[in-house]
Amino acid sequence: MLTLSGSSSLLPQFNNRRSTLSFALNKRSLVMRALTRDIIDISLDVAADSRKHSFPILINGCTGKMGQAVAEAAVSAGLELVPVSFSSDDKSARTLEIGDIEIRVHGPSEREEVLSSVTEKYPDVVVVDYTVPNAVNANAELYCKFKVPFVMGTTGGDRQLLYKTVQDSNVYSVISPQMGKQVVAFLAAMEIMAKQFPGAFAGYKLEVMESHQATKLDTSGTAKAVIACFQKLGAIFDMNEIKMIRDPEEQINMVGVPKEHLAGHAYHVYNLTSPDDTVFFEFQHNVCGRSIYAEGSIDAAIFLHKKVQSKAEKKIYDMIDVLREGNMR
Repeated sequence: MLTLSGSSSLLPQFNNRRSTLSFALNKRSLVMRALTRDIIDISLDVAADSRKHSFPILINGCTGKMGQAVAEAAVSAGLELVPVSFSSDDKSARTLEIGDIEIRVHGPSEREEVLSSVTEKYPDVVVVDYTVPNAVNANAELYCKFKVPFVMGTTGGDRQLLYKTVQDSNVYSVISPQMGKQVVAFLAAMEIMAKQFPGAFAGYKLEVMESHQATKLDTSGTAKAVIACFQKLGAIFDMNEIKMIRDPEEQINMVGVPKEHLAGHAYHVYNLTSPDDTVFFEFQHNVCGRSIYAEGSIDAAIFLHKKVQSKAEKKIYDMIDVLREGNMR
């Protein structure tokens, strides 16, 4: 009886503890379900965002390191990578793998036929061009012929002719000598300064050094754009005076480029000295690797696709326009 009586007195406590435990378990279950719903919602949002930006993109110049970096960035961004690319004759008739996508490389003689097929299968395709300077104008004429919107990341070529070709064809494009968003922001600041303070560096002597990988054949388009701003500010300089450094030993010993980035870097130095040599300014921007340009190129392609879809009145843009849009990834 004592045992039964004692057990009976413990029953309310046991029941209370069981209720408390049950409440705790139920609460935990509710929390876990809520977390699961949140995770699902986030996943759906990400998928929706990916679909929102998803469109076919053709990267010309995938045989080069820059073109390959842009193709990889396109896949990472959830864009549909068109499985063809243009290149020179000596690099054509081969297949490249970007992620799990096989890219067939075509030579110059096949460009028109291939692009015609691409536009039929992918009517809303956007092209990103990272080929070579001497192909800029011919490629632009081809894109314009087929009314394909394009991002021209390749520097060099006849830039005046490039703009005229695009204007005459009324095709959407982003044309910029620099695709790195942060460097573009610096360029924008330089243009603002040149516009608001013309002559601020009147009489100053300008010296410019630019170092890029040995495979870059032309003078830096970024350097030219910055120099143009300094000239508006009054600095004395001739474009032929740009010091181009392509020798790896000089790049390591004189410029300070890390050895592991000799194959992909962009170092720029602009020195300004007053007429009496008492005042000195130095502007410098150094980039190692290609990710900054690849990501910027994809942002430009997404930007351009939106302009096409919205039937924007303006047709020719640059990276400053992309920056001003303010919705980069």
